Parts: sequence; C-alpha cells; structure tokens
Amino acid sequence: MSENKTQDLIDSIKNKGKSLEAEMSFFDHIDVLRKHLLRALLVVVIFTGLAFWFYEFIFNTVIMGPKKPDFWTYRMMCKLAAHFPSLGSDFCITKIGGKIINTEMAGQFTLQINSCVMTGIIFGIPYLLFELWLFIKPALHEKERQNASGFVFFASSLFIIGILFGYYIICPLSINFLTSFSVSPDIENTFTIDSYLSSVATLTIGTGIIFELPVVIYILSKFGIMTPKFMRASRRYAAVIILVIAAVVTPTPDVITMMVVAFPLFILYELSIFISANIERKKNKELYGTSKPNI
Repeated sequence: MSENKTQDLIDSIKNKGKSLEAEMSFFDHIDVLRKHLLRALLVVVIFTGLAFWFYEFIFNTVIMGPKKPDFWTYRMMCKLAAHFPSLGSDFCITKIGGKIINTEMAGQFTLQINSCVMTGIIFGIPYLLFELWLFIKPALHEKERQNASGFVFFASSLFIIGILFGYYIICPLSINFLTSFSVSPDIENTFTIDSYLSSVATLTIGTGIIFELPVVIYILSKFGIMTPKFMRASRRYAAVIILVIAAVVTPTPDVITMMVVAFPLFILYELSIFISANIERKKNKELYGTSKPNI
C-alpha cells in the first residue's frame, strides 16, 4: 500500500515537472514573440520618422493626390474616354467637387501625426511579416520550411499590390463619387480633413488586407479547415459576397466601376482555390502515395 502511495507521489511530481516545463516553454515563446514584435515596432517608428521628414511630399502628392483632377487615374480615364467615345463624357473626370476643411484647433497637428503613423504602418507591414516568419520558422520541419520559404515575399507582394490597387483605383473612384454626390443643390459638400484621411486610409489599407486572401486560405488549408472542394461548391456564394464588397467599397452607381473592383477579387478567389488544391494534392501524396483528392 505504501509502495502505491510512493509511486503516486513520484508520478504526481513528474507530471508537475512536465506542466512547469510546458508553462516555462509557453512563456519563453511569448518572450521570443515579444522581441520580434518590438523589432517590427521599431521599424514602424523609423518609417514614421521618415514620413515626418518627407511630410510635404507625402501629404500634398500622395494623400491629397486623389482629390486633384490631374491625378494619374483621372488622366488615364480621360485618355480612355478619348479613345472609346462610347464610355461617355462623364467618364473623363476634370473636376473634383467638395471642400475640405479643418474644424478642430489641433486638427492639422493630429492630421500630421496620424498620416505619418499610417505611412509607417504601411511600410512596416512587410517587415512585420518577416519577423512573424522568423518566429514561426523554428517550429517547422525542414520540408515545411522549404514549402513556405516564399511566404514573406508572396504575402508582402499581395499586400503591396492591394495597396496600389486601392490607392489608384478604388480610392479615386470613391472620392470622386462621394464628393460630387448630392441629394439637393441647397446642400454644399464640405468635409473635414479627418474624414478625408480616414476614407483614404480605409480604402487603401483595407484593399491591401483583402488581397491577403490567398495567404489566409493557404494557412487554413494547411490546418485542414479549408478545402478546394468546399471553395468550388461555394463559388456562387463567394461571387455574391464579392459583388457586395465591390458595391460597398466603391459606392458608384455604374456597373463598370463595380466590375473593375470585383474582377481582381474573383481572380484572388480562383487563385485561393488553386493554392488549396495544391496543398491537398501534396497531403494526399504524402499520406496515400497519390495526388488524387479523396472522394
């Protein structure tokens, strides 16, 4: 009887030691993650400082660009209208309505801070992805490391493409529509600078995040949560969701503008199906020696 009690005591001590070891391991990982995030935060701070240094160019040329009639997007639209008269004269935008004002005493000061921080975050996200990859990499097997070696480049490229698409396509089209829309000639469109900056940031960064869809699908497929079969079966529902997103992001009344926004999202969805199917083929080949999906 005493031997059993002694053995139980020894087992409980061993289990306690294992739990303490696991707990320490968890906090060690948290500490490592904290160091990676601090380095990423430092990079964001550096880019924010550089944004302060080049603020005149960032504000007048970049942030206020979609509000100017000579913006690249509007010039290209006018060239298209000249070559394709069927688009109509309204397709060529030569004037942007609305007036931007500041209503707060510290409004322009906070505007500079917020826009510089936003710039620092945009430029710092690729490095943040790199730090996250450095954190995850030691937990992967050699073959998994090789398969995911291009994660940072792929995710950063999608984010940058999304940022450019949002800035040059979605942002100017939305701003032109919203600043010129009116329910009554007695109401003058006057917007605060905070509202304008918020719209530019939301449309630009939001599009960059949406373009990360293939990366999200890749991760979900790795965990077996998402399958190509499910995505193909849900293609019709996805099309409806994409059209709704395009209609909300670009509140313009014409179908052409909505389809311009929706088309890249359809491509991203099909690319996500391809990525998920490729992961499933590799899993089936490792488990069953065949690349054919299970039925």
